[in-house]
Amino acid sequence: MKTRSAKRCRLFAFAPAITCMLLGASTWCAFADTPERAASKPPIAGPLHVAPGSLFFVDADGRGIFLTGSHTWANFQERGVRGETPDFDYDAYLAFLDRFGHNFMRMWMWEHALRMQFVPADVPVRYEPLPYRRTGPGTAADGLPKFDLEQFDETFFRRLRARVETARAHRIYVAVMLFQGFSVEQKGTDGVDPHKGNPWEGHPFNVRNNVNGIDGDLNHDGEGIEVHTLADPRFTRLQERFVAKVVDTLGDLDNVLWEICNEGHRGSLAWQDHMAQFIRQIEKSRPLQHPIGITGAPLGTNELLTTSADWIAPTGKQWLTDPPRPSGGKRIVVDTDHIAPWNHDPTWPWRCLTRGCSFILMDGYMDFRLGSPDRPNPEWDDVRRAMGAARRASERLDLAQAVVDTKRAGTGFCLTVPGESVLVFQPDRGKPFTLTLEPGRYRGLWHDVWGEHETAITVTSDGTPQTLTPPRGDAAVLFLQRIR
Repeated sequence: MKTRSAKRCRLFAFAPAITCMLLGASTWCAFADTPERAASKPPIAGPLHVAPGSLFFVDADGRGIFLTGSHTWANFQERGVRGETPDFDYDAYLAFLDRFGHNFMRMWMWEHALRMQFVPADVPVRYEPLPYRRTGPGTAADGLPKFDLEQFDETFFRRLRARVETARAHRIYVAVMLFQGFSVEQKGTDGVDPHKGNPWEGHPFNVRNNVNGIDGDLNHDGEGIEVHTLADPRFTRLQERFVAKVVDTLGDLDNVLWEICNEGHRGSLAWQDHMAQFIRQIEKSRPLQHPIGITGAPLGTNELLTTSADWIAPTGKQWLTDPPRPSGGKRIVVDTDHIAPWNHDPTWPWRCLTRGCSFILMDGYMDFRLGSPDRPNPEWDDVRRAMGAARRASERLDLAQAVVDTKRAGTGFCLTVPGESVLVFQPDRGKPFTLTLEPGRYRGLWHDVWGEHETAITVTSDGTPQTLTPPRGDAAVLFLQRIR
């Protein structure tokens, strides 16, 4: 693939109205990393785990961890038109996360080598590297040698290891995606639309593309959703072999979480749960065990809660403005990708934090679909900044002991360590609200959703409700710590 200076900006009409900002290199330098940014995040300390009674994941030092970060589609594999789309600059992406104080990413995995459903069928969108060697004999749909599904391509696994290790150096947790729902079907179409790219055409389990005789399209309808079921033991054996190889590659790293599949189809739940239990069985005898996630859309939240997953990414518009309290023993990671993908409301991370949920952003960043712009869209900076501010605020509390108390504050958004500290979010600009505290004196701060415009406050409570008014006419955050 060519460098950015030589690329042609391809912006598809169906993408959101995001301008390709062809700014010079000096502008992009504004996103450069600084040691202070990375150092401000707590160091990674052992794999995250589920601690009884804690709303959030807890690390080996007993700290509760609010996960938040921008994730984007090409942060592991290259995707785009060869010779036209610039290579993904992973170091610049990590600097971008550091700049905003983010501590988490989903590392996207694509199973197919060719085609994208969001572009016309004649656009040769490619994904590379893939985990299997291309040995032939014969050529696959993309004109390259066919895959041998019994031979791994170490280039894929070396890149995977290097990227997760580098993220760790930046104090970033990585949810490693293992499978991709958009690789086996077009989605959103009634059958295959010949005018759109069909990812199944480029999938290694398409019988046209492998030398092993594997045909993932059991009903011959032009898509391969059967691959994400337990319908054929041959598929499952190959997938388990791949998962075991990924676990071998990354299993000693403590910044890893597993995500079984992005947006698997409605019939994939049993298969996803099988893969989660397979990982759990592998890791049971290993020194480190990592959290396993099963994520939503089109699978619903209630379905996800029935699985053996440690964490889920729920679906439903209520998570946008009024996130429910976590239930079912799962840790909740609210992902805009499954709820409102192009929403960048800076109050959203705070609504999630004060309801006991982590929050991550599906970030267009500089993707091929958006025309490979020379910098991320600055219109999204407000939510990116708010995410980092929420992460820093979460570290003021003993997050491992914090509970949601919607009745303590009149706003309904309140996270508290009873008798010790409280974090309240007021989304209604400048509006007074009631707050009930245990008797005592409290000291703390008001600030806006970006952690700026701080105002010190001291409160004395006799245990009865009192009315507090934000000092500015904006959405406000209040943190109070009891004075001993």
